[in-house]
Amino acid sequence: MVGYAHTIGHERHRFDDLKQLLACASPRRSGDELAGIAAASDERRVAARMALAELPLATFLNEAVVPYESDDVTRLIVDGHDAAAFAPVAALTVGGFRDFLLSDAVDAAPLARLAPGVTPEMAAAVSKLMRNQDLVAVAAKCRVVTGFRTTIGLEGRLSSRLQPNHPTDDPTGVAASTLDGLLFGVGDAVIGVNPASDNLQSCTMLLEMLDAARTRFDIPTQSCVLVHVTTTLAAIERGAPVDLVFQSIAGTEAANAGFGVTLALLREAQEAALALKRFTVGDNVMYFETGQGSAFSADAHHGVDQQTIEARAYGVARLFRPLLVNTVVGFIGPEYLYDAKQIIRAGLEDHFCGKLLGLPMGVDVCYTNHAEADQDDMDSLMILLGTAGVNFVIAVPGADDVMLNYQSLSYHDVATLRRLLGRRPAPEFAAWLERMGILDGAGLLAPPGAGEQRLLGRSA
Repeated sequence: MVGYAHTIGHERHRFDDLKQLLACASPRRSGDELAGIAAASDERRVAARMALAELPLATFLNEAVVPYESDDVTRLIVDGHDAAAFAPVAALTVGGFRDFLLSDAVDAAPLARLAPGVTPEMAAAVSKLMRNQDLVAVAAKCRVVTGFRTTIGLEGRLSSRLQPNHPTDDPTGVAASTLDGLLFGVGDAVIGVNPASDNLQSCTMLLEMLDAARTRFDIPTQSCVLVHVTTTLAAIERGAPVDLVFQSIAGTEAANAGFGVTLALLREAQEAALALKRFTVGDNVMYFETGQGSAFSADAHHGVDQQTIEARAYGVARLFRPLLVNTVVGFIGPEYLYDAKQIIRAGLEDHFCGKLLGLPMGVDVCYTNHAEADQDDMDSLMILLGTAGVNFVIAVPGADDVMLNYQSLSYHDVATLRRLLGRRPAPEFAAWLERMGILDGAGLLAPPGAGEQRLLGRSA
């Protein structure tokens, strides 16, 4: 295997293989340090980035960071590569690719055509050469549009997941949080509940309750109970009103095995959801969540840095044409993203890589209470992601998830971000909000009263 090297001053820094080069080029990250693969000094980190910048982009087609023979994610990436889409950048180095992406001449259309030709490792590599500003600037040019009952990702739009979790899956508590979110214009991406258990009966009860509310008020959105894919398949067999199939995924076969999933199982679930034909404006039926560090916690990263492994999860996701993909960026904890600086950087990296690969990326702007971060830091990441054109964000009552015990965004935050950036919800949902008196004609929250009376009055 060919090694890589770069000289700084009188010291020559050598990197045994591509995965070591990528790991050492990564911004400082507690997960990489915990795994013993991070650069030992800032000088070595800079040397790795210099060597990476000079690396031909085509190298990633010839050297796998996880062996092809033993990993189905690698096989998916290699066998599914679109050479024709890759052709416009085939002669570039990683540094040249960065310059190409930042060029004013490259906008949404060429980036969309390029996406099938970009491998996850290429996306991860070029992100390591970028400042936060660069990650925002390129992602803002990427446009990925999907649909189920709402159309998500259109220019000038910002969607949101309404997350009405409850510590005991009490349907009244979930319904109250759902109503609260709807009155703030939240929920056009999905009304998605993380249940307290993976119990089929509880899952079915929540699905039926959410679908009854959606049908009664004619809400153009989709619902999802975020149980394991096998539980969702069982719910479909029982005739439950399943809109989206959810699953957490990762970037290696071994890490996905830790989640109890295979590519074949995900394909089976996609086909089952498509067969229900519950969609109207599009047939994107899958919802995936990811997060830097998941493969590390399962000891299934093969010595590859956590951000590159995360990008490989996006390679899995795009095979299934999902409606939604989001990174739960600060949820796993400070063992992998120690503080606000690392969380903010990871959120921008994940969003950039997903969009570059052609995915409808959202971000759960979040942190755990034992991380060196606070809500001011989440405000900063939220605004950066909004500027970067994030497809959707996640919101919970009061920014405090009482079931999962972590901090996210509030319903108020979504309304504020839309107002600041001049963004509106998905068109079908925005029209419903206006009919219900929740939004005014300018797309802003109407004065209190009208929306509550319509929803509460009709629910009496």
